[in-house]
Amino acid sequence: MIGHFATSKAGHDKSRVYIITGEEGAYVYLCDGRYKPLAGPKKKNIKHIQLINRKVDQDLLFRLANKEDVFDEQIKYAIKSYLNEEKL
Repeated sequence: MIGHFATSKAGHDKSRVYIITGEEGAYVYLCDGRYKPLAGPKKKNIKHIQLINRKVDQDLLFRLANKEDVFDEQIKYAIKSYLNEEKL
């Protein structure tokens, strides 16, 4: 699931778009680059997110999967690009 876009279904962050950056059992780690940076991702139960059938671009996906350096700006850009495409 790493690299997929997801929205929150429950909690104070309901409907916010995130990128899944990690997995741990029944939980995933979510980042948006602004309120939840890579240094402090949000841990959320899988039941409380809605997966979006879309992944980040190949370069960012490779970096996330291999735990290479990724910057918050790259996460923000990916989410912004996704939201702009959805508006069209």
